Amino acid sequence: MAKGDPGGTTRSRRPAPRSKKGAAGNPELVQLLTPDGERIDSATGPDGTEYRVDFTDEEYRGLYRDLVMVRKLDAEATALQRQGELGLWASLLGQEAAQVGSGRALRSQDMAFPTYREHGVLYCRGIDPIMPLGLFRGVDQGGWDPNEFKFNMYTIVIGAQTLHATGYAMGITMDGKIGNDDGEAAIAYFGDGATSQGDVNEAFVWASVFNAPLVFFCQNNQYAISEPLERQTRVPLYQRAAGFGFPGVRVDGNDVLASYAVTRTALDNARHGQGPSLIEAYTYRMGAHTTSDDPTRYRIASEVESWQAKDPITRVKAFLEKQQIADSAFFAEVDEQARRESVHLRERVLNMPNPEPVTMFDHVYPNGSPLLDEQRATFNRYMESFEGSAH
Repeated sequence: MAKGDPGGTTRSRRPAPRSKKGAAGNPELVQLLTPDGERIDSATGPDGTEYRVDFTDEEYRGLYRDLVMVRKLDAEATALQRQGELGLWASLLGQEAAQVGSGRALRSQDMAFPTYREHGVLYCRGIDPIMPLGLFRGVDQGGWDPNEFKFNMYTIVIGAQTLHATGYAMGITMDGKIGNDDGEAAIAYFGDGATSQGDVNEAFVWASVFNAPLVFFCQNNQYAISEPLERQTRVPLYQRAAGFGFPGVRVDGNDVLASYAVTRTALDNARHGQGPSLIEAYTYRMGAHTTSDDPTRYRIASEVESWQAKDPITRVKAFLEKQQIADSAFFAEVDEQARRESVHLRERVLNMPNPEPVTMFDHVYPNGSPLLDEQRATFNRYMESFEGSAH
């Protein structure tokens, strides 16, 4: 779904306020939709770049549908894990706007490198949401084709995907696929905690020196597992980019419109040969780091409540209602679609076949190896030893 072409026509029912520098009370934060659902016509970043979107009413409704669908599917996955059907799940609750906004800003030729939490970006790339659940159920390794969907496999090692993305982006340059509107770009997702990893800082160095067409997209959800942001950095994360020689910007990560606008601009700059940039999507992880985590041990309820007032879905719904772009029938239809899709997802997860244990040897090497054949044979003999026994 194409959204927000610069030459598009804005069809809001009410005039939007004049351009603002960042968000109210926070000049560093690019914001186009307030928590109350008030639309801001444009916002100016710290380097003077102006950000805006020009969506049709249908595109606004489409963004709301994306947000609701992603949250509902994520909630279903969490429930499945709590019921013992998944081994682990990393929820994106609270981060839907950062993921949907940036995901919809990608063009078909752009390549994304996720962590293990980018379920919203995965959804926007057209990948069947069952795919990551197979990985966390332990029945496969996550079976989508990165080349087909331009979305790399989930990466569990913190920050490693930023190096993968840097190498890929350097390859884009070597192939001569930059310099115009049809150029390619890459985007690497990571969390605030990953900025303390050597891999991420090394990726910053290489991307900068080689002017790679790459957008570093940091979802600052305030906690690196249990460590708060102030234990990670003394300055806002986006300001770190200056030390590596490329621009950085902080965006309201709970604002899907601003997340889209900032990401679109950064990707366009990259594909035109202007090199890398860093986006810090300032958001909040409403739930646990993963389902093995207990966030009540390290944060207080009042903090969570303050962020609930900035909920990314609530603000889009308020905007649609104020502008009379959607009515109660639309919201009910979206809720029902999300419910049906989540039920269908649950049914498919429960019907996933358990793989034969020996299949773990199938895809270790593309052409096999004598050592692997020997290991497979040993394992088969081991499994056959249980046949006919009481074990």
